[in-house]
Amino acid sequence: MTTVSGDFELTMDELRVVARYAAESAQEVLPVFEEAVPGDPRPRAALDAAWEFVNGARRTRLQRVTSLEAHRAAKEAGTEAAGLAARCAGDAAAAAYLHPIARATQVGHILRAAACAARVAELNAGDDPAVGNTSIERAGRRATPVLVDVLSRYPLAPTGKNRVAQLMSTLDASLRAPR
Repeated sequence: MTTVSGDFELTMDELRVVARYAAESAQEVLPVFEEAVPGDPRPRAALDAAWEFVNGARRTRLQRVTSLEAHRAAKEAGTEAAGLAARCAGDAAAAAYLHPIARATQVGHILRAAACAARVAELNAGDDPAVGNTSIERAGRRATPVLVDVLSRYPLAPTGKNRVAQLMSTLDASLRAPR
C-alpha cells in the first residue's frame, strides 16, 4: 500500500476514507450551487474527481485542478449558500491531498466540507442554527473509525469566529470525545 509521509504516515486507503467523507457532504449540497449557477460545471467536476479517487483511481493533477476551479466558482457564486456548496466540492477533491503534517489547518481537509454543508442547511432553513447543529450531529454519525483515527493525528481544528469555523470546531470536538 502506498503511503505518504511527513510528521506521520497516511495510506492511500486512509486518504480515500477522508475524501469519501468530504464527497458525501458535497453530494448533499451540490444541487444548491447548480440551481443558483446553472451551467457552471466546475464544482461538479471537482466532486466527480473526488469520487474517482475514492473509487480507486490514483490521485492526480485532476483533483488539484478541479479543486482550485471549484473554489474559484465558490468565490464567484451569488449567494453564501451557493458559494459554500461549491467550496464543499472543492474540498472533496482537495481531500486526496491531505498532508501528513501535524497542523491544525489540515483538519479543514477532513471536516470543512461537512461544516460547509451544515451551514448551507442552516441558510436554507432561514439561518436556523438548530438545523446546522443537527447536520453536524449527522456528520458525526457518518464518521468511520478510520476517519476518526486519521483526525486524531492532527491538532484540534483552528478556532474561528465565522459560523463554518464554529461548526467545524463542534464536529471536531464531538469526534474526538471519548465514546
